[in-house]
Amino acid sequence: MNKFDIYADSGANIPDELTEKYGINIITFMCNIDGTETPCYKKGTPSAETATKFYAAMREGCNTSTSLINSQRFLEEITPSLEQGRDVIITTISSGISGTYKQACEAAEEAMKLYPGCKVHVFDSFNASMGEGLFDIYAARMRDEGRSFDEVCAWLEDNRLNMHSVFTVSDLKYLKRGGRVSATKAIAGTLLNIKPVLIASSAGTIEVAETVRGRKKALMRLAEMFGDEVRAPESQTIAICHADCADDAGYLAELIREKGASDVVIEVYDICTGSHVGPGTVALFFTGEDRSRTQAREKTSILKNITAKFKR
Repeated sequence: MNKFDIYADSGANIPDELTEKYGINIITFMCNIDGTETPCYKKGTPSAETATKFYAAMREGCNTSTSLINSQRFLEEITPSLEQGRDVIITTISSGISGTYKQACEAAEEAMKLYPGCKVHVFDSFNASMGEGLFDIYAARMRDEGRSFDEVCAWLEDNRLNMHSVFTVSDLKYLKRGGRVSATKAIAGTLLNIKPVLIASSAGTIEVAETVRGRKKALMRLAEMFGDEVRAPESQTIAICHADCADDAGYLAELIREKGASDVVIEVYDICTGSHVGPGTVALFFTGEDRSRTQAREKTSILKNITAKFKR
């Protein structure tokens, strides 16, 4: 039975100490900042330090863009493992928001032609940030416990929609720039202090679940959604990522600990995904019931409330 290695794109947002602890290999995205190509992840350089400087620059109005990881670079990165006869798992940011998954699949096909004795499995996380990264951590733990490559791959596929992510942003202009909200909504939201509560949908896309007025209410709503949807919070690792707003992340951590969370990881948002949501973003990642079912129930509840209002 071949041993296997785990690779993740840098959008997985895994804290440096955990990549070291679990032997997770990171393949970095590149971010263009005011015309300069910058790696989103560099081994040996603290990710939090890089991210904090990046969000300060965003607040000053720097121009940013990101590019996907192409198939050739995926192949180059995983080749050392294949040369040692080790199988490979690659996790990627959701195919619903990036073409990176497709590139990884092309690399996997080519890799298995070049190294026919090895297997390469590409896992589409249907998520981003630590919504992807938690899968890598769980996969590494299972590997270290002696679970086989096939067992871990099957677990990942079976649990894809059990990973929830809910988040809020400080300024709607970054979502507007990415086409997530209209210009009209962004302007109105800024004037009225409207804060969107967003989710990773069952299709792996980002959706605005609802809106609330005020930052504190938005954070409280994230905690409420956690309480409604989490499964066995005391026995899982839960992650909070923030785009240079540590106090808000700490406040959210307090709220979810009151609801049973015990192992809470807090990390600064990686600059690849963070560039699309902007400074001030706070996101919460945890496992719960299949989110396609919970989201269907929520939509049904909203429709019932709307119908009831029209009947009055």
